[in-house]
Amino acid sequence: MFKGSMPALVTPFKDGAVDFETLKRLVDWHIEQGSHGLVPVGTTGESPTLSHSEHEAVVQCVVQAVDGRIPVIAGAGSNNTDEAIRFITFAERVGADAALVVTPYYNKPTQAGLYAHFKAVHDCCNLPIIIYNIPGRSAVDMSPVTMGELSKLPRIVGVKDATGDLDRVCSQRLTCGPDFLQISGEDATAHGFNAQGGVGCISVTANVAPKLCAELQEATLAGDYAKALSIQDRLMPLHHAIFAEPGLCGAKYGMSRLGLCAEDVRLPLMPLTAETRERVDFGLRHAGLLN
Repeated sequence: MFKGSMPALVTPFKDGAVDFETLKRLVDWHIEQGSHGLVPVGTTGESPTLSHSEHEAVVQCVVQAVDGRIPVIAGAGSNNTDEAIRFITFAERVGADAALVVTPYYNKPTQAGLYAHFKAVHDCCNLPIIIYNIPGRSAVDMSPVTMGELSKLPRIVGVKDATGDLDRVCSQRLTCGPDFLQISGEDATAHGFNAQGGVGCISVTANVAPKLCAELQEATLAGDYAKALSIQDRLMPLHHAIFAEPGLCGAKYGMSRLGLCAEDVRLPLMPLTAETRERVDFGLRHAGLLN
């Protein structure tokens, strides 16, 4: 159910507030473009600067707008276990298909603490859970051994792996088994990630180029890595440009160039510098998305 290209959906703003009308239009556009799922209120959805009520309203809006057409994996992570339980039980109540739960950031729990956190979140609801392992942001790395222990729980079904380490995919196949869903969290290595045993990408670039990202994923899942590589060649300058500064800023700027939403972000994030804007424009042209 959870595979292919799944945009880590941006949260559009207008005059400082969440722009729900644009958010609904983006949902329809992503489905038309062939995205295989949507992931609202992850890091790319600016979850760190959304209030709890905004976070929940965005999840509910996306679930209602999707209306069962593709899966919705709701961001539900926190470094506070009780807060993560609040978010995941809300996501279940409004009809999300699964939850993305990040490793607790900043407070740097031990591997035992990571297990206890995810066990508590698992036990509070009936939603499938995808672990989000992103040590570059969270300052803690879930080991393959810990992930293997968590994979024994019936509703811990997969991982969004943003380590950038392709060897990790194979290590996690050994500890978690081949049926555990491994989903890339890094666009630039998504092609190779699937060759190692992955089944998809929760993608930032797919906010800007959903059709190409979906076609790349479909090609890898069909075993046509030559076709996928030709698409990745078109996307690589855009991947690099979007991540030259915080990725959601690059994604929103690219989307603004395509007339999809405003580029507004909340402090402490800032709009892109002029140099990075030029890089994103080049990436859009290289991908054939901008004349």
